[in-house]
Amino acid sequence: MSNNEKTTDLAEKLWTRLRGQKTGTGRHPQICGDIPMSIGRDGTWFYQGGPIGRIELVKLFSSVLQRDEEGGHWLVTPAEMARIEVEDVAFIAVEMQNSGTGRDQVIRFRTNIDQWVELDADHPLRVEHDPETDEPSPYVMLERGLEARLNRAVFYQLVELAEEIVEPDTGMMTVGVYSHGQFFEIGRMEAV
Repeated sequence: MSNNEKTTDLAEKLWTRLRGQKTGTGRHPQICGDIPMSIGRDGTWFYQGGPIGRIELVKLFSSVLQRDEEGGHWLVTPAEMARIEVEDVAFIAVEMQNSGTGRDQVIRFRTNIDQWVELDADHPLRVEHDPETDEPSPYVMLERGLEARLNRAVFYQLVELAEEIVEPDTGMMTVGVYSHGQFFEIGRMEAV
């Protein structure tokens, strides 16, 4: 399968998934392929290699951003679909708030585009570890298959709220946080 055919196939699958969420068939947007827009690891949006300095414009583009099943990012409007390059994830969680304690705690994050999301079953936490350094990279799921990576300060705030659960059978300790009555794992280690 050529790159062009693969791009078209991914766009068709994404469009089918999006249409499955709405009534009516609608007109299929034109597939534009890749465009010279990207999002850097720090959450900065670029067009033709230069940063997009207006946050209002970034918010507008982010409102039509979708992620396909293979992790590709697309700007999808009723008229056109175009794929953009994303270095890691589209957004960064830059602030955290919590209320309550224990299982009744609610944790919420603000992204670099001022979008708030609560940590819950629909917006879970996942923590990847670098295979060489074991450094954690925490992410929270957003809408439309998108994710936000927690910046270092927000991750440290989250870790301060962490609780430890020791599994008696294995001797392993799970470290994590509660939000909306659900436990979200941050990491595991042998209990001391």
